[in-house]
Amino acid sequence: MAGLNTTELSSLKKIYSGKVRDLYEIDEQRMLMIATDRLSAFDVILDDPIPGKGQILTAISNFWFEQLKDVVPNHLTGDKPEEMVSAVDLPQVIGRAVVAKRLQPIPIEAVVRGYLAGSGWKEYQQHGTVCGLVLPAGLQEASQLPEPIFTPSTKAAVGDHDENISYQRCVEIIGAELADKVRTTAILLYRTAAAYALKRGIIICDTKFEFGLDSAGTLVLMDEALTPDSSRFWPAESYQAGSNPPSFDKQFVRDWLESSGWNKQAPAPSVPLEVREKTAAKYREALDKLTRQ
Repeated sequence: MAGLNTTELSSLKKIYSGKVRDLYEIDEQRMLMIATDRLSAFDVILDDPIPGKGQILTAISNFWFEQLKDVVPNHLTGDKPEEMVSAVDLPQVIGRAVVAKRLQPIPIEAVVRGYLAGSGWKEYQQHGTVCGLVLPAGLQEASQLPEPIFTPSTKAAVGDHDENISYQRCVEIIGAELADKVRTTAILLYRTAAAYALKRGIIICDTKFEFGLDSAGTLVLMDEALTPDSSRFWPAESYQAGSNPPSFDKQFVRDWLESSGWNKQAPAPSVPLEVREKTAAKYREALDKLTRQ
């Protein structure tokens, strides 16, 4: 079961490798962003790739960038990635790359939660809060929240863990005006996408966005948008509060890792072929449901 774990282009200079994406310099204004088949869980990059994942992530992100372009500008330039590289590099680019604007990244993960799950559910059980925000009593696992909530986190370096922070800490890091803009925009993006996805049979439990600023100071959506890597997707037909719904995303791998007894420190255990195949199938199902006409 092959997959693209890393890229090495001969025609462009690599400037960064993240948890999933490799970035290459085109010029001062643009870069080539390639989605590999790497999978990260609990902020650790797994040794075993998910074949085809990069193409699926790229297709889903591009779909959402088009759907949400009237809510906030995005980082796509409109240039064709295949025209930016030599012929020998095309197999690493086709279907999995985009040409993106070079922006000033905002050092905050803009997390929006619409339902109670994951670490939020664990915190709620202990304290009645999620990221310090007090929620109504009596909620169950997977309960829909009265309103979507903005729960930012730090953007950790590769190999480090993202850390949930308070909104006040977010203000301290990026300033009150920008923090308000990011919060307002992220919640609007979530509401718009969640309403669309529900019509396609998918509940978006939660998601995270990344933003940057262009040279004019305009807020721009970047990196990826509402993919199974950055979101928790649930099938609407089997959703029921009080239980942990099956998901279309990498929660499938997270659940396996949790059950393996792994301490969530690198290196991660080898993920069985069956788990990787089922994960790939979940990603494809999400793409099909979201983009079908």
